[in-house]
Amino acid sequence: QVHLVESGGGSVQVGESLRLSCEVSGQTFDDYGLAWFLQVPGKWRSFLAAISWNEGRTYYPGSVRGRFTISKDNVQNTIYLQIDSLKPEDTAVYYCAADADYSDGYYREDLLDDGDFDSWGQGTQVTVSS
Repeated sequence: QVHLVESGGGSVQVGESLRLSCEVSGQTFDDYGLAWFLQVPGKWRSFLAAISWNEGRTYYPGSVRGRFTISKDNVQNTIYLQIDSLKPEDTAVYYCAADADYSDGYYREDLLDDGDFDSWGQGTQVTVSS
């Protein structure tokens, strides 16, 4: 099983940027898809971005453009989420997740949700204030 540990959250001001990290460990995850979600209290987790571990292909839902950028470092076994121009509505717990059944074709269909992911980190809180 893959183990995921997020870090980098905190309290920031509107307009600032933040980079979240997710360290990945455990069994071989070469064929995995890895993703970031956010969750606000009382709501479902929302998909933000995904990346294939081997090729580094990136995927974003149609509703998310521009301010969120996913990347990875294979040496550090870490994925990142860069969030720019933070807004108060970005206040949430951010989770990284791993999918053992990654498929480029499926990921391109913009249908990803939390049910597609097998392993989850504990989350990191981001609070944006004005």
